[in-house]
Amino acid sequence: MKYYNLFLIVGFVLTVSTAVGQISDDKICGKWITKEKNLVVRVFRSGGNLRAKILWFKPDGIKDIDDFKDESNPNPSLRNRKLLGLEIVDGLKYSPETQTWENGKIYDPYHGRFWDSSAYVTKDGVLKVTGYWKFKWIGKTLTFDKLPEDVIVGKF
Repeated sequence: MKYYNLFLIVGFVLTVSTAVGQISDDKICGKWITKEKNLVVRVFRSGGNLRAKILWFKPDGIKDIDDFKDESNPNPSLRNRKLLGLEIVDGLKYSPETQTWENGKIYDPYHGRFWDSSAYVTKDGVLKVTGYWKFKWIGKTLTFDKLPEDVIVGKF
């Protein structure tokens, strides 16, 4: 009987900690806009990983955003795909110990390169995404604010 109660307690603790971890893990999901208001992405779960795709961006010049292609991609067969809707982050996995998402890859369509990536949400609810090569401290960090889900992208 003692062991049965112990198993129930351990099972309950594991269930609660998994549920709490899942809530924290999904905090990053949704629509995000850069502080400069020039890029909107949607972060979403696909399998066990988190990904992000471009929903809207404000290009330099007067060209329609539907016309922008992945022209700098090192793979010639991918250079005609549109940037709008392109998945640019893949493989982020949540680390409950550090409350960060790690070991992802981020694609830089302006230079056609993949970088290592990590992300975290500040106490103020701001998303910080860093793309780096080997060392985070020499990378570049983008800062995002969360958008309500009912915001129509492109209407700012």
